[in-house]
Amino acid sequence: MDEAGLRRLLEEVASGAVRPEDAALRMRMEPFEDMGFAKVDHHRGIRQGVPEVIFGATKTPEQIASIAESILRGGDGSVIITRMSREAADHVASRLPLKYDEVSRVGIAGKPTEERRGKVSVITAGTSDIPVAEEAAVTAEALGNSVVRIYDAGVSGLHRLLSHSEDVMSSKAIVAVAGMEGALASVVGGLASCPVIAVPTSVGYGASFGGVAALLAMLNSCASGVSVVNIDNGFGAGYIASLINRSASERGPARRTFL
Repeated sequence: MDEAGLRRLLEEVASGAVRPEDAALRMRMEPFEDMGFAKVDHHRGIRQGVPEVIFGATKTPEQIASIAESILRGGDGSVIITRMSREAADHVASRLPLKYDEVSRVGIAGKPTEERRGKVSVITAGTSDIPVAEEAAVTAEALGNSVVRIYDAGVSGLHRLLSHSEDVMSSKAIVAVAGMEGALASVVGGLASCPVIAVPTSVGYGASFGGVAALLAMLNSCASGVSVVNIDNGFGAGYIASLINRSASERGPARRTFL
C-alpha cells in the first residue's frame, strides 16, 4: 500500500464504507508478506513514497511475477522491475499488464504513473553508455519525473554538451553517465547549479578495469555537487535524482542572492 492507498482507506473509514475493525485488520496484514523465497515489504510506499522495487537479475521469471503480483495486490498501482530478461518479461506479461523496455531491461508492471514533475536530465558521454542511462531515465520517469535525454555528449566533443546548456542549467537533478576516463561528471558538475549523480559504466578498454577507472575519476572530481553511485547502477542514480527532483519541486523555485 502506498500513501495514496492509505489515504483512500482512511477516507473509506471516515465515510463509513469500511468498518474501523476491517481497516485495522488490513493494516495489521500490510507490513510484509512472507512468500518463503521473499518477504515482500508492503509498507515501503508509505515510508518512502515509492513501493518496493524488484531486482530481476538472478530471480526466476516465476519469482518475479509472484512478487509483482503481491506488491500490486497490496494496493500499489505499479511496480518497477530492473535487470529483467526478455524471458522474464514475457512470463510476467502473461499474468500482469507490463511495459518492458528492451534497452534498459526495466519493466513496469501495473499501471505506470502519468505524473511528470520538474526536470531530470540524463546525459551520456557516448552511445555505448545508453543502456545504463536508459535504466536511470526509465526509472526516473516511472517515479513521476520529467526526463530530458542528452546522449553522446562527451568531452571529446565538448560543443555537443554545450549546445544543451539550457537544459543542463535548468534541471533539478542531473545523471551523468560515462565510462572510459569518466570525465563527463566533472564537466557537467562545473556547469550545473543542481546536484549531479555520476554513474561510471563498465565501457572502456583494458585499463578502464571494467569501470573502476571511471569510478575513481568521478570520486576524485574537483567539481562541487557531484556524488557517485556504483558501476553501471543506472537505477540507483535515477532513484536518487527522483528524490532530489521531488524535494526541489515541493520547495518551488529557489531564490538566489548574488553578492
